[in-house]
Amino acid sequence: MTIPFLLSREGRPEARPGSLPDAGVAAPPRAPAVLADLGPWAQLRAGRLGRRLTQLVAGLLLYGASLALMVRGGLGLAPWDVLHSGFTRHVPITLGQAVILLSFVVLLLWVPLREKPGIGTIANALLVGLSADATLALLAPAASLGWGVALLTAGVVLNGLATAMYIGAQFGRGPRDGLMTGIARRTGASLRLVRTSLEVTVVVIGLLLGGALGAGTVLYALAIGPLTQRWLPAWVVPVAAPPRRRTTA
Repeated sequence: MTIPFLLSREGRPEARPGSLPDAGVAAPPRAPAVLADLGPWAQLRAGRLGRRLTQLVAGLLLYGASLALMVRGGLGLAPWDVLHSGFTRHVPITLGQAVILLSFVVLLLWVPLREKPGIGTIANALLVGLSADATLALLAPAASLGWGVALLTAGVVLNGLATAMYIGAQFGRGPRDGLMTGIARRTGASLRLVRTSLEVTVVVIGLLLGGALGAGTVLYALAIGPLTQRWLPAWVVPVAAPPRRRTTA
């Protein structure tokens, strides 16, 4: 899962006071809301906190549920979940617990990259795994190929929606996205190259551990970017831009 929009330190553009259009003149199209790169305190002070927290939690819970749908489909998992599923074959923990554990391992890699976690980063590390385990406890494995395809498709589509929701809440990147953007910033490499390299690496490690690779892995890799980009504009919550520090001559 990746962030398909460039992050900006500027908040949503605002109209100048008193700049209402003249009568009979069509108003210019409203500028779309943008993603703001905010620190933890700025995230809390950026406005619309109730709406954003609700959207963040809902998005992360749906994200975990989407992982469970793909698991029960039995046709392959997202790249990072290939690693998670392989890890659980050697350690007596659940898939959700593996997601949580490896999320905090990935966060340790943020330290040399000087990435700063946000509220959404920690929430991501905890809620996705808990939701995945809860959904797996309620959902039986697919009993037929057709049902497996349906669960896989629903999981990928739901994952794209959930990604748009939690990113659009403007509470920061998840652990794995932050690792990607941190490496890209420190090395100067493109996000696409870093993402591909990371996902190939975790898939290879996951396969060596016995993880679940399949057609679903390919479908996820091809579909998640377009799905998230399609839905993200509708879920980005406009926030106030952080005040700029005044400098004296």
